[in-house]
Amino acid sequence: MIDTDVLDTGLGDADDDDFDETVEYDDSQLPDHRYMDRELSWLAFNQRVLELAEDPTLPVLERANFLAIFASNLDEFFMVRVAGLKRRIVTGLAVPTNVGRAPQDVLSDISESAHALQVRHTRAWLDLVKPALADAGIEVVSWQDLAADDRDDLYDYFQSQVFPVLMPLAVDPAHPFPYISGLSLNLAIRIRNAKTGRQEFARLKVPPMLPRFVQLPPSGGRARYLPLEQLIAHHLSDLFPGMEILEHHAFRLTRNEDMVIEEDETENLIQALEAELLRRRFGPPIRLEVTEQMDEVTLDLLIAELDITEQEVYRLPGPLDLRGLFDLAKIDRPELHYPAHVPVTASAFQPAEQNGRADFFTAIRKGDVLVHHPYESFTTSVVSFLEQAARDPHVLAIKQTLYRTSGDSPIVQALIDAAERGKQVLALVEVKARFDEAANIVWARKLEKAGVHVVYGLVGLKTHCKLLHVIREEDGMLRSYSHIGTGNYNPKTSRLYEDFGLFTADEQVGRDLTRLFNELSGYAIEKKFKRLLVAPLHLRKGLLRLIDKERRNALEGKPAHIRIKVNSMVDEQIIDALYRASQAGVRVDVWVRGICSLKLGLDGVSDNITVRSILGRYLEHSRIFAFAGDGDPQVYIGSADMMHRNLDRRVEALVRVVAPGHIKELVDLFDLAMSDETSSWHLEPSGDWSRHSVGENGKPLVDLQERTMTQVQRRRRARAVR
Repeated sequence: MIDTDVLDTGLGDADDDDFDETVEYDDSQLPDHRYMDRELSWLAFNQRVLELAEDPTLPVLERANFLAIFASNLDEFFMVRVAGLKRRIVTGLAVPTNVGRAPQDVLSDISESAHALQVRHTRAWLDLVKPALADAGIEVVSWQDLAADDRDDLYDYFQSQVFPVLMPLAVDPAHPFPYISGLSLNLAIRIRNAKTGRQEFARLKVPPMLPRFVQLPPSGGRARYLPLEQLIAHHLSDLFPGMEILEHHAFRLTRNEDMVIEEDETENLIQALEAELLRRRFGPPIRLEVTEQMDEVTLDLLIAELDITEQEVYRLPGPLDLRGLFDLAKIDRPELHYPAHVPVTASAFQPAEQNGRADFFTAIRKGDVLVHHPYESFTTSVVSFLEQAARDPHVLAIKQTLYRTSGDSPIVQALIDAAERGKQVLALVEVKARFDEAANIVWARKLEKAGVHVVYGLVGLKTHCKLLHVIREEDGMLRSYSHIGTGNYNPKTSRLYEDFGLFTADEQVGRDLTRLFNELSGYAIEKKFKRLLVAPLHLRKGLLRLIDKERRNALEGKPAHIRIKVNSMVDEQIIDALYRASQAGVRVDVWVRGICSLKLGLDGVSDNITVRSILGRYLEHSRIFAFAGDGDPQVYIGSADMMHRNLDRRVEALVRVVAPGHIKELVDLFDLAMSDETSSWHLEPSGDWSRHSVGENGKPLVDLQERTMTQVQRRRRARAVR
């Protein structure tokens, strides 16, 4: 299964996708075919991940980790996007893609690009990362490289730890071809019966609960590992006694992980999801990965039995399922990892006394607090604030949205503690969070048992906004304390994801959140908000209005500048508005991590648009929208990407940042990201992304994440000195 804590690919969800028909508005000032293909743009994003793995200047265990991330990303791409395209072709629901091409043609393009990337990925492991690991004293060996003593030791391990859990499945008239689970690593085995001379086929699943790389005793101070599938393959005679092993080859299947829930026809969403999760395990195959060495007889049998096309077969030169490198990447060799970063406590939340506790309510009343994770600690800000609220006898109510949270979440525990102390607690749990559905069902039920009011959002809308609202009685009055963030309330991912969160006691924000939570636990989103922009009804309109204001300011000769940081830029209305702003002379800077359908190189249209992408040790996840505003900057942060699903079928919230110091911090970060002195990828007019990591002097360009960590730590030290 996909590890959702590894990397948020931003692909979306099958019940919440972006296969909508593109509407190109008739605008004589804008050319036809002015968008980049979103699927190919996503593959280009994953190529950027691969380029980090190929970079010899990065610590080698981090390079192994990027190889694993690439593999995990691509799995999700096939399970979500490719599966969605195929389903729509089969059901006749397919509409032209965002560049007006037939889905079948796009599938061919995806196949060509994905094939090339997968081969490049395998070669990066075999030719670059594996040798670099060996140079660092970490060897991934082959069975052929092992001495007799090593083989004897491994045989003992095989007999005691592996053999008992193996389940070989024969295929013959009495045993039909077995079900092959999605993303499982398997061995296809052809055997000959010594008595009858008859050839037969068997399938053996590599147990996913065992370590993918079996550790051998060190040799000459070098750590050694053998892929588990090799250990199994060289002991097949123990599984098939009396049989001649003719061929054995690894293969791996990806299945359609599509999910369709008819919410308006479902009385119990939880039950429907549980049933759909079971059905999803049996989705049709969409990709077969095999090694180049697989013989044609075995391959033809797999193709026939799995009912897939030649286009869906991926022949690779090396080991399959390099997600196993996640385990190797955890080896305790600090010098082969990024230097340790310890998140600091945000200045506003540092206790007055050395061993004292921070008083969050007092700190937030003094003024808005902007926290930047993971440079500033999530635990000592969001988690500690919620824990204090749960304990505080003056707190009357806590309301929170939960999209993804970790299995041992202190967030969930704090809500349970608050409910047990008699407070009113509302948790809006989005059970439809892709690949987290099962976990979210468990936590929803646990919260309900503790007396928390659990709601599951609105029919037809996914609740993706990151909101926390605390109501406290102070001097006979009710005061609101609010947190609006760009990332999930997940302490685990908060150490990997770059995000912002705004704490505020502003009563206007409090009234906005009161209204929004009432609507989320009731019916439709209808009301207008003062300091929030809320999807699906108002967020796109609000951004279009702000973009158009910059356009008009430029036409009037006033300074105009638009800065947008998102994970994905796909929505055609937003893109067209940026094109029109560019035509008017507005400088438009777009900082995007993943998909970008903006097309540069359109003369007279996109001349003033610059697009950058930054990938590194942390996953850039925050969303920032900054508009010059003719001296009155309008700056927002929040949860929404510029995609159909976010703007039309999700509840998303952006909050306006008003403190001058916070606006400066966000704009300065943006300017650093867009600087030519900062390491990044540049979107070129050709549609390709070019990496710029070394300056003309041959020295590395500025690493934005390292620079930001240094600045945050320096800021904290300066406060301590005062």
